[in-house]
Amino acid sequence: MDRNAPGALPPTLVTAIDDLELAARVVVEGLRVGGHRSPFQGAGAEFHQHRPYRIGDDLKHLDWKVFARSDRLYTRQFRESTNVGVMLVIDTSASMDFPPRAPDSKLRYAIVLAAALAYLAIEQGNAVGFMSLAAGAREGEPRLHYLPARSGRVHLRALLSQLDALQAGGVWDPPLAIGRAAELLQRRGLVMVLSDFYDQETATQRELRHVVQHGHDVAMLQLVAAAERDLAYPQQIELQDLESGAKALIDPAQMRETYTAAHAEFLAHWQQFAWQEGVDYARFDCDQPPERTLRDYLVRRMNGGRGEHAAVRA
Repeated sequence: MDRNAPGALPPTLVTAIDDLELAARVVVEGLRVGGHRSPFQGAGAEFHQHRPYRIGDDLKHLDWKVFARSDRLYTRQFRESTNVGVMLVIDTSASMDFPPRAPDSKLRYAIVLAAALAYLAIEQGNAVGFMSLAAGAREGEPRLHYLPARSGRVHLRALLSQLDALQAGGVWDPPLAIGRAAELLQRRGLVMVLSDFYDQETATQRELRHVVQHGHDVAMLQLVAAAERDLAYPQQIELQDLESGAKALIDPAQMRETYTAAHAEFLAHWQQFAWQEGVDYARFDCDQPPERTLRDYLVRRMNGGRGEHAAVRA
């Protein structure tokens, strides 16, 4: 993908827009996803009632538990959902502030993506909420930032205001944030996690698997900064871990090949996990125009594609 192609605004220009609602509108208007089917399909339908089995009924809807108790065949009937609850889970750990304090940091890119997703979902009649974690009053004590999933323009403005106030710092507890977000959805819905997925990999995978098993549609949107992807530094540089504070002097020329291979393996590992567990996956390279990467992802989502990355390298 050519990020300088006609019609594509540079990512730094979009993410630097102070008015988040304007930035979201810029991204949404640049999507041009086409078609009329909403990309926010969620779990699709919810159980309504049983009725006696009739010849010709789809056998996949037979309730075998009821049959075991009553020795009679019953078909489960479902009520189609006209909309879906969407919960946006945002990683605000210190590693998301990369490049540090830059308008195109992973966190700012994630905020603009989340704002555009919320704008689009609410425009289509869905309910949207969000969940994040911040350091609590006591050191190491997480504090939830939560807004229930609701619809309407007034709610959208409140959501955008809270998203715009998010700041990166410290560490976060992804299993806690993801689990609570799923619990607080009133019915089966769509949980979208925007993160670099550096923290608590095993526990995070376990919680994502748990949320899928409870009937939610789960999407992983993985943010990747260009410098951390390519180690594109021309000379020796001292790097600091944004969460632990540890520092190391490195020579990029000597370790670039090993590093880029390890980073690619890390991304492939998450993509493979998503494919195996029925989790929707997209990688968003933060040096790409957000309206392009989001459009590619939503088109693929509407077409039923899963486990692929949405960003195409320039």
